[in-house]
Amino acid sequence: MIIVGLGANLPHPRFGAPRNTLEAAVTALERRGLQVLARSSWYDSPPWPPSLGHQPWYVNGIISVATSAAPDRLLRLLHEVEWAFGRVRAGRWTPRCLDLDLIAYDDRITQGTGRHGSAVLPHPRVAERAFVLAPLSEIAPDWRHPATGATVGEMLRAVDRSGVTPVGDDRKDIAPAGAVR
Repeated sequence: MIIVGLGANLPHPRFGAPRNTLEAAVTALERRGLQVLARSSWYDSPPWPPSLGHQPWYVNGIISVATSAAPDRLLRLLHEVEWAFGRVRAGRWTPRCLDLDLIAYDDRITQGTGRHGSAVLPHPRVAERAFVLAPLSEIAPDWRHPATGATVGEMLRAVDRSGVTPVGDDRKDIAPAGAVR
């Protein structure tokens, strides 16, 4: 299973709100030859790490795709789409109009650098991020981390899910102090 994470917390000048931008990004990925096999709901989530509560909240989701592209080529394609959408890599954990992450590529484990299209698989922080695990549990509840063997459910139970809720869910947790929704 090839898993791609999507996220955004800034409006896009053409597509508007983050959710609209993410929908447009899925379409852009399909136009570039990825076949979307499954997609999760969109989730609201607080900025990561929690100390960045002054940023707008994110909208996140997961898609499963089919492609003949090797992992490094797929990662470059994801970066190309980010660039086409105006993503500027100004630093780690900065606000962004689009973030595309290669979460897993089948059961491969690689030690790439993550920069310039060198894939690190699975994503090194997948087990720490409820905003990845919650939507992943929708489309691949039986997926196991290739290095640890942990299931999505096991990893999800081990992380703080505060604020990670499906878009439109009335049960939202209270935003952290200073967070902007």
